[in-house]
Order: sequence, then C-alpha cells, then structure tokens
Amino acid sequence: MTPPQLSSDPSLHTAPVVAQVHRSGFVESVHHGVVAVTAADGNLELTVGPVGTPIFPRSSNKPVQTLAMLRNGLDLPDRLVSLASASHNGESFHLDGVREILASAGLGEDALQNTPDRPIHEPDREQWIARGLAPSSLGQNCSGKHAAMLATCVVNGWDTATYRDPDHPLQVAIAETLAELSGESVAATGVDGCGAPVMAISTAGLARAFGTLAAAGEDTPEGRVARAIRTYPEFLGGTGRDVTDLIRAVPGLIAKDGAEAVYAIGLPDGRGVAVKISDGNQRARTVVAQAALRAAGIEDDLSALDADPVLGHGEPVGAITAVGLDG
Repeated sequence: MTPPQLSSDPSLHTAPVVAQVHRSGFVESVHHGVVAVTAADGNLELTVGPVGTPIFPRSSNKPVQTLAMLRNGLDLPDRLVSLASASHNGESFHLDGVREILASAGLGEDALQNTPDRPIHEPDREQWIARGLAPSSLGQNCSGKHAAMLATCVVNGWDTATYRDPDHPLQVAIAETLAELSGESVAATGVDGCGAPVMAISTAGLARAFGTLAAAGEDTPEGRVARAIRTYPEFLGGTGRDVTDLIRAVPGLIAKDGAEAVYAIGLPDGRGVAVKISDGNQRARTVVAQAALRAAGIEDDLSALDADPVLGHGEPVGAITAVGLDG
C-alpha cells in the first residue's frame, strides 16, 4: 500500500500555547492550539493561532452533515435529527433511535457500514462485555449518522452500498453544504474513524458554520438542526457528556465535540466558537472552549466544561488552565 502524502503545512505545528497543566504549583506540561470566534456576519472577532489552517473537525462536522441530509429530503422527528448529528454514548435509547431511523427507510442493522465497536458509555460498555456481546456497527457512536445517511440515500434512490464513497451523491452534497456554511472550499478529504469521509476546513470556517446554524430561523433546515440539538441534547451525546450538559446550561447554544480535541459551538446571536488542540489531547479542549466562551462575553454556567483536576496520590494537586484567552 502506498502511504498517504503528508501535508507540508507547518502552521498547526507552531500554534501558541493555549493551556497549561499545573502540578503542585509547577507547570508540568503545555498544550498548543487554535481558537476562532466569529461574529454574526462571519468575520473574525477573536483569533489565537493559525485560524485559517485547515483541520479535520472530525465529529464536529456532523451537524452540517445532517443539514445536507435534510436539504436532500431526509425527514425525521427532532430527537432523531439530533441523533443523526451525534457521537452518542450507546445507551439503550440511542440504539433504539438508530433502529427507528433504519426501519423508516426499510433497512436493517446489516446496512450500516460504520466501524464496529461497543458503546462508549462505560456502564453500557461493561454490560456489553459482561453479556459477551461483540462490537457492532449499531453500538458504535456514529451509528446515528450512518443510519441517517442510508435513509437519505433511500429517499433519493441513491445506491446504499457505496454511501461512504467521497464521490457518492450524498458525500458530494455534504461537501457542498460544508463549503457553503464555512465560507471556504473543502481543503482535503480523509477517512474518519467510523469509515465515512471527513472533510477539512479551517477553525475559522468551523466557527462560522456553527454560528450560522445557531442563528437560523426554525422554519429552515439549518434551524431544524439547531432546534433538534437544543431540544434533545441527550441524543447528541448522553449521560455524563460535557457537550450535552453545556447545551442544557446555556440557552440557545448548540455545540458538537470532535475527536482529536476539536470543539465547535454556535451562539443564538450568530457568533461561532471553534477550538482545536494541536496535539489532539482531549484534556485541554474543554477548558480552552470555556475560556473562549468567557472571552466572548458568555456569563452563563459553564461548569460542564471544567477540566478534571490534576491528581497526586489520588488527591487534587493541580489544574489545567487556559492561557492567552483573557476577555
């Protein structure tokens, strides 16, 4: 197999420090990253690092993918629109919802092509292991998205066997929608962890896209995505998930977490916030997103984004703090 060509853009390598890890009063580690806050008109309000450098937003792209599906005839109740945008826990109501999406299109679980896995919610994962259940596409956290992709294909008469192909009409529609909302061309297309295409845009473009979704009128497809996420945040994440708790805590806010330490947030006034931690370490993403929201003037309870304490001998001895984002 020929190895993929690596990007030569060094911008992400030189992003500034956005978080410090303190242990017993000593800075033990630092995390570099990129932060973009966009205004309602899409212009940049706050920037840290190379906000124009393309990144893979990973699962933070999902609400825009769902928008593309709604624009192309997918019709689901709001709780399942949220599930289509989800990296879900794999709790029983998530799995039942995936089955419902598939059944609405006359399909079974065998149509799913996402990578088999067990639920990411630890109690459910342990239960699967105790019952001897093998990893499955249904149990994997992207099964809502894949079920919705399949249902969209059925509505349009598109081939369901090749729906993950970047040249498939579904993926072409997603790329066009992502380019429209971000205000920039898709810079690269890769294979996401679940097997579907993942498309690169900049951190600024990601913030712009989420601001657009969050401010949209409810009678538009964009507004339907935002309403579904706000109304059913438990379908977007689940029990114990910071993204679910954040949406519940801040009126009008929408958000989606992504692998490799990406966080995208839309505010009801049309502003957007996007965070990318350069090294992909998830421990820094929430505290930096929290600081970005504070810098944007959000005064609501943001404790859902509090970082876990740094432990020594099982006791708190330090903290992860954001730097360079004073409002």
